[in-house]
Amino acid sequence: MKKVSITLVAILLLASGSIFANDINTVNPTKNLVTQIKKMLKDNSFEVAEKDLIAEVRFTINKERELVVLSVDTEDDSLDHFVKGSLNYRKVDLEDMSEGKIFTLSVRITA
Repeated sequence: MKKVSITLVAILLLASGSIFANDINTVNPTKNLVTQIKKMLKDNSFEVAEKDLIAEVRFTINKERELVVLSVDTEDDSLDHFVKGSLNYRKVDLEDMSEGKIFTLSVRITA
């Protein structure tokens, strides 16, 4: 009985050691993508008067890891052109992102 309990403890220790030895990826790829897009849109020359400029951007990532803007839903044509010009076919640095997945991102330009 003593040998069985020692063997069981040894197996549990080896199993738990294997679990903790795995490399855990703590970087959120979606958060990384949002950070990169924010940097791409940071330099703008919009004059915002009374209300913020808002757009809903739908995009995907192709096999060359480039952003492909599918649509920009906004009332301001200049914001539409700015977002498409700033993001369309720009490369992003992502490792674990599958191509073809559609993302929706809210963009707000404030004063």
